[in-house]
Amino acid sequence: MVKKAIIRYSEAFKLQVLREFDEGRFKTPSEAARTYGIRGNGTIEHWARKYGKQHLLGKVIRVETPKEIDETKALRKRVRDLEKALADAHLRERFDAAYLKIACRTAGITDVEGFKKKHAGKL
Repeated sequence: MVKKAIIRYSEAFKLQVLREFDEGRFKTPSEAARTYGIRGNGTIEHWARKYGKQHLLGKVIRVETPKEIDETKALRKRVRDLEKALADAHLRERFDAAYLKIACRTAGITDVEGFKKKHAGKL
């Protein structure tokens, strides 16, 4: 197994990359990483946090109206309720199948599938 070499960057280099990123030379941290051959997806983001340059990192700010928040809560509750109903339906189906097998065995019926086909409308 070949081990990858660990690359240590100097403080001056890290600050230079952050300075150039701050000045607008790069649009994204990954662009700066490609330019300088810096490995690691989050290396430059880590440096920015370490040196107090969080303003360089893009942040997603979500603004929602109270109506949207309520709607999201309602939709999440609906999903939970539907998932519970689906789980209950699966359990009912399994219990029904098990009950049918027991009933057929008790009645001496060996072909359960044939019995189900013959009495499909009545079951």
